[in-house]
Amino acid sequence: MVYPTIPLAQSIIELCKAKNLTNVVISPGSRNAPLTIGFANDPFFTCYSIADERCAAFFGMGLAQQMQIPTILVCTSGSALLNYYPAVAEAFYSQIPLVVLSADRPLHKIDIGDGQTIRQQNVYQNHILYSANLTEEANALNDQEVNAAINAAITQLGPVHINAPFEEPLYQTTERLSVNPLVDQAVLPALPLLDYPHYIQEWNKASKKLILVGSLPPHSLTTSVIKALTSDDSVVFLAETISNIQAPGVINALDRLVIPMDEEGLRHFQPDILLTFGGMVVSKKIKQILRQYAPKQHWHVDKIRHYNTYDCLTDSIHTDPQSFLAQLTQNAIPQSSAYQTWVNDLMIKRETKHRQYLNDAIFSDFTAIDYIVRQLPTNSQLQVSNSAVIRYVQLLAIDPSITIFCNRGTSGIDGCTSTAIGAALGSGKSTLLITGDISFFYDSNALWNAYVPQDFKIVIINNGGGGIFRTLPGHQENDVFNTYFETTHDHTAQHLAAMYRWTYFQADTTESLAKQAKAFFSHSHGPAILEVKTPTFLNDEVFKKYYRNL
Repeated sequence: MVYPTIPLAQSIIELCKAKNLTNVVISPGSRNAPLTIGFANDPFFTCYSIADERCAAFFGMGLAQQMQIPTILVCTSGSALLNYYPAVAEAFYSQIPLVVLSADRPLHKIDIGDGQTIRQQNVYQNHILYSANLTEEANALNDQEVNAAINAAITQLGPVHINAPFEEPLYQTTERLSVNPLVDQAVLPALPLLDYPHYIQEWNKASKKLILVGSLPPHSLTTSVIKALTSDDSVVFLAETISNIQAPGVINALDRLVIPMDEEGLRHFQPDILLTFGGMVVSKKIKQILRQYAPKQHWHVDKIRHYNTYDCLTDSIHTDPQSFLAQLTQNAIPQSSAYQTWVNDLMIKRETKHRQYLNDAIFSDFTAIDYIVRQLPTNSQLQVSNSAVIRYVQLLAIDPSITIFCNRGTSGIDGCTSTAIGAALGSGKSTLLITGDISFFYDSNALWNAYVPQDFKIVIINNGGGGIFRTLPGHQENDVFNTYFETTHDHTAQHLAAMYRWTYFQADTTESLAKQAKAFFSHSHGPAILEVKTPTFLNDEVFKKYYRNL
């Protein structure tokens, strides 16, 4: 075995190994050479080399998103670790575990004009679970800090930062391990006891109970719990598409239900109890409604975080949703109520109008995405970029065998492609990314990646700019809007695909999309891109008219 000669690097690597952190994403550099040598020469670790640190961090986040264990990110000193920051913030709000290992100059070389140095200690302080600022020596205090950082990533589900200073020489190796760091294994914190009789009593008294679920990993709830909840006439179960909860009685297209409601409907919709769990909620409208028509009680169930998203949080319930709902449903007494029937009748009417409208609508972002979603292979994974695309997907029915993910922690367009590639590797599933043009071009370095699975596919909805801004109130057609908001362009992905040797397909009509999509989905000899060009000036009207039609 080959080890770096620097004991501090040896200790960090041995502690990562002891805690079974197997995935390491390394961005090339010199100051991080001791870590790179140690990780790359140990067959225990699976190492990936990705040059662009922003892409590397999102790629690592995609791995962690699927594998539910921390990914290690390794970078050199200076601005390198600043390029991790967008993914660090996303991981912080999406509760995805990352261990950032940044190499640094020794402390006495900071702020003296030495090359490639910045103030690296605590650089992520507003979006990090733990910052371990190490000294150059391998000692018990450093080991304690590394243990604490990794344990925080494991138990609190989020990013941590370990900053390790190394002095030259950096590249020397040895065949002898000179350290034996003390391993402090992660221990899950004890959760407070819950007053289940109180919650059961309150639940059984309420005639209008609304369940609202944000992003969740697949299989977070059992079928029996979902069935017990949806069998109660006093319960309306709303689950966003990225909740990965698709079952009879569960309503996934939230905006299709609530956006067309008038004031009388909204008052009738107002629940006695709002029960929420999962991560961020995409629907802006449901947030506005529940803030204005607040429930008497809002319970949020999560082991770690309890955001007061709707300005009415009454109960922070510290456990996992499955455990809480299993207890609740075992003791629940179904109530006689018209609440669920009223909502279900609305959704039946909405579904009829939804399908009629899309069948008759002109070729646009909405109809193109609708068509693509209906072609998705069963048991595959769908990754969705932010901005307009996720809002379209949220309105569509998805086959229950398909798992769905979107970076909704910060809701940024940066890193969506890199995340999807990492997630494809982490899941081992055939994966499709549906992305907008601005999001795709913004993260185009994601294609500079030697680990893209052969069956990975991207659909780009290219409407010539940031089309979502056309749907927002106050949009005016002028040079300022076109230049500074929409970012009008005439680029295509064709030459990028050629440069990275991806197979490229293109469509710009309903007929060509049907033909090209068939060839695209059947393609199996390497990653592929299907670019769908849609009309810049019609998408917003199609979208607005959709809701008027409902």
